Amino acid sequence: MNKILKFFVLFFFASAAQSQELLTVEAAVKIALENNYQIRIASNDLKIDQTGVSAGNAGMLPTVGATLNNNNSIQNSSQTRADGNTVELDNAKNNSLNYGVVMDWTLFDGLKMFARYDQLKEQEKLGDAQLKQAVITKVSDVMIGYYDLVQQQQQLVALDSTLVISEQRLKLANNRFTIGKASKLEVLNAKVDLNTDLTTILRQKELFVNSKIRLNEILARDTKIDFSVLNEITLEEQLFLPELESLAQKQNPLLQAQIINNNIARLQLKQVKAGRYPTITASTGYVFSESESSLGFTTSTNSRGWNYGFSARLNLFDGFTQNQQEKIAKIQLENTAIEIAQQRQTLASQLGTAYQTYLTNISLIELERSNAIIAKENLEITMEKFRIGTIPTIEFRTAQLNYINAIARYSNAKFQAKLSEISLKEFAGNLML
Repeated sequence: MNKILKFFVLFFFASAAQSQELLTVEAAVKIALENNYQIRIASNDLKIDQTGVSAGNAGMLPTVGATLNNNNSIQNSSQTRADGNTVELDNAKNNSLNYGVVMDWTLFDGLKMFARYDQLKEQEKLGDAQLKQAVITKVSDVMIGYYDLVQQQQQLVALDSTLVISEQRLKLANNRFTIGKASKLEVLNAKVDLNTDLTTILRQKELFVNSKIRLNEILARDTKIDFSVLNEITLEEQLFLPELESLAQKQNPLLQAQIINNNIARLQLKQVKAGRYPTITASTGYVFSESESSLGFTTSTNSRGWNYGFSARLNLFDGFTQNQQEKIAKIQLENTAIEIAQQRQTLASQLGTAYQTYLTNISLIELERSNAIIAKENLEITMEKFRIGTIPTIEFRTAQLNYINAIARYSNAKFQAKLSEISLKEFAGNLML
């Protein structure tokens, strides 16, 4: 069974080295930006907002349409004329037909159309901020998933090296048992520890493969695609809080979205206030008119020509609806200002805590690196002592486990520092490769 498990583990590493395509973090981000569903949806939403920015959508242009009215009637009619004669006709037919092209154009509406146009442009900016937020969030997800794989791969390498050590220990225990310098118990303990290491590495391999599947899902591609990742996590150790705070105030997408919402609310208030001014509309058209009547002095008429005119309407009283709508719009504007202040405070808090975590993780990297070096040296010394039989099995196993844990902590420290770096850049709206 041990040989079968060992073969499985070695086959995993051999196939990974030979058949997998190397995926860099830059390539992973590029694939995600091209394929990811949330980004594609946000991009389409922005196109909708861009399409909506037009003078016609704001109500600044005239509307032109074709009209057709056809009315018919059959009635029993009776007419008494001025000379006293009465004329009666049963089933008298009457019809009228009007058709033509007409145009209506709002010339003035209290400047509401101009506020609407500016609001459409702000809506486009909001869509752009939302797309940027979707992109930054997805880039963060990709980078976190990628560097998690790098960390797990480092742990697999460490577990593979300790597996070799456990095999050497078992071989040495068997040799010592054969020549009578060790008991059967020492051999059994070595076998149990080797099986434990095999179980650990198989579980780690399972986690590694499942993480690959999740990263492929984020990249919106076939989850069965196999790939390999780089061996190291690179860190940027020159991040400064004041600079990050300044960038966040200028380009954090969530904060920018709140500012744009405030502008939209302000323009919405302008549109509501426009209801206090008159609305002036011009209309014109070229109309054809035909009518027929079975009873009367005129049995048929035909006309054609231009119609034009102006209309104006001023709201004098609407049950105080105008006042209520203005109060509501002012409250909504105040709420957006409060949301901006809240977002600024939240952003400052997130940056502050994330930066402190970043500094701590950077410090831990050097500490854990030193521990890993010490643990490796200790393991090497312990192995030599174990070979000559001067230390018990449990002391050797302790040194071996200390080495594995030290390597895992060192790898995790670099990963956590990278997570802090990604979070800081995400808050600052500056998450770039």
